[in-house]
Amino acid sequence: METYDYVVIGGGIVGLSTALHLGEMFPGSRVIVLEKESTTAQHQTGRNSGVIHSGIYYKPGSFKAQFAKSGAVSMVEFCRKHDIPHDVCGKVIVATKESELPLLENLYQRGIQNEVPVEKVGAERVREIEPHVKCLAGVLVKSTGITSYPAVCKKYLELIEESGGEVKFGTKVERIIDRGSLQVVVTDSGEYEAKFVVNCAGLHSDRVAKMAGADPGAQIVPFRGEYFELVPEKRHLVKTLIYPVPNPDFPFLGVHFTKMIDGSVHAGPNAVLALKREGYFKTDFNFRDTCDTLTYPGFWKLVSKNLGEGMKEIHRSFFKAAFVRSLQELIPEVQSADFVPCKAGVRAQALVNDGKMVDDFLIVKGRNSLHVCNAPSPAATASLEIGKAIAKQVSEFSPLSPPTLNYA
Repeated sequence: METYDYVVIGGGIVGLSTALHLGEMFPGSRVIVLEKESTTAQHQTGRNSGVIHSGIYYKPGSFKAQFAKSGAVSMVEFCRKHDIPHDVCGKVIVATKESELPLLENLYQRGIQNEVPVEKVGAERVREIEPHVKCLAGVLVKSTGITSYPAVCKKYLELIEESGGEVKFGTKVERIIDRGSLQVVVTDSGEYEAKFVVNCAGLHSDRVAKMAGADPGAQIVPFRGEYFELVPEKRHLVKTLIYPVPNPDFPFLGVHFTKMIDGSVHAGPNAVLALKREGYFKTDFNFRDTCDTLTYPGFWKLVSKNLGEGMKEIHRSFFKAAFVRSLQELIPEVQSADFVPCKAGVRAQALVNDGKMVDDFLIVKGRNSLHVCNAPSPAATASLEIGKAIAKQVSEFSPLSPPTLNYA
């Protein structure tokens, strides 16, 4: 059994960024990433919309707000430096009803508070940007962009290996044994001794935390986001990114149009409970995952608070016409025949016992370990900043003495 200074569990974008920054902060240390899949970016990282978020939505002062804003800058710089396809195309958030205008104003003010470059625009200006959108007013966010996060992960992986780190695929963590100064990470392909463990297991992060004896104080509840794609001959209807004003009573952003870096246009997602943590299809079911959700008191409290909106999401999931009607509020001329299904994603949302969704990134300290137990969107945008912050936290109680971090 080999001993490593740092074992990172999870080879998604946050885990790889963490390993990259640990290698930068502790030169000469032994760093390994353990990933159960055969390659990186197989779950949340590779199944999102590829948006480089600006940070406009998040509570001022929160880690999400800080990391998204700085992450939008560092991600674009990283893509430029490494020739990764990206486009700072901007987005418009639009109000289509009178009742949404005060909410749009609140969102604009939040952008100001978060120091995000935002601009109020009228309906005519929106039509100059997006000729097919019908609205009353909008907010223009010029710093929003798009990229390919699997491509970003590929580069993270290359940089980790160039600096002497390792990434082990096809390696599922089954247990973590505390042996005082060392943690033994037991996998289905061997054991790894670690002086320090960082858990970036995404959809399974709460379970891995408990393996290490840490209390995350929350449970992952999986929500599937289902998408449609505009057929190629209709892609001209969307030039950038088009978002509705989010419902303040429901913790998701609503269905929207996203131009992808490959030129395609995705529409969605809705948000419905997944009956499997990696349940990308309606028929996917896992007994343990479902029981964990349905026996968790916080889930039923969430349902009671959001029953009406939740039923709308389920209706949109099973009836394409309802999904399309939501999209027609943004672009009236789209029709059902203009959309074909595309791959879904599952959001690993941490939920606390009182039914509230954890609204910020959640990092829990354990014995010789750190556990990232809530890192949904904008984690991909903010991955460089999150990895840097985790490495700095590790340095606070690591036996190794780090030099000054110098990474962009």
